[in-house]
Amino acid sequence: MHHVQYGPHRISYTIQERPELAAHYLSVAQHEGVVLKGPRLSAAEADSLVLKKARWILDKLALVRAPRPEDVVTGSRISYLGRSYYTQVVFVPGLPKAQVTFNHSSFRIQVAPEGDVQAAIAQALAAFFRAKARAKLAPRLRQCAAQTGLTYAALKIRQMPKRWGSCTAQDVIMLNPEVMKLPFTLIDYVLVHELCHTRVKSHNKEFWAELARHCPDWKELDKRVKDIRL
Repeated sequence: MHHVQYGPHRISYTIQERPELAAHYLSVAQHEGVVLKGPRLSAAEADSLVLKKARWILDKLALVRAPRPEDVVTGSRISYLGRSYYTQVVFVPGLPKAQVTFNHSSFRIQVAPEGDVQAAIAQALAAFFRAKARAKLAPRLRQCAAQTGLTYAALKIRQMPKRWGSCTAQDVIMLNPEVMKLPFTLIDYVLVHELCHTRVKSHNKEFWAELARHCPDWKELDKRVKDIRL
């Protein structure tokens, strides 16, 4: 790693020797940082080239390091069981797979700085919510079925872009692992809603009447669920 000082700013950069190139080029990327590419040159020459483009480099670094609204970074909040938790992202060079841990007060995500960091974090979080859904939703669905007297054939956990859950013609209940972001009051509403579809498949008057038998406050719960962006 090479360094140059530009006023109060210390610019770190790496050199990639590319003898096939006719000139030297600078690139700035979020995870690669500043890279000088081109034929072999002395350290002094490299520093001079970087300093000539220092203002441009600093502008680019500010741009690529600025998180997008959807990015998960240290300080982000992740919803889980109706609450929003502080998140810490820790970079571990060479880590083969991002890892998510939750200690009931915050999330900690370990991820390699190489490659697409946000894609790796998204995959790890998806795996976390799938695992929690499998562990927590199956016994809760059995409990809801026992309380309502409604029966179902099987439970499947499946990512769905626009639904919290669904019920097939064969009475297989499918639940989106994103359900784990809801408080238990709304989770139970989603479960009972889908259980009612084992008796009435469409959202007709008969269905809403069936739902009202088990959830007298279903209108309020339904509105709360719909107000949460999936």
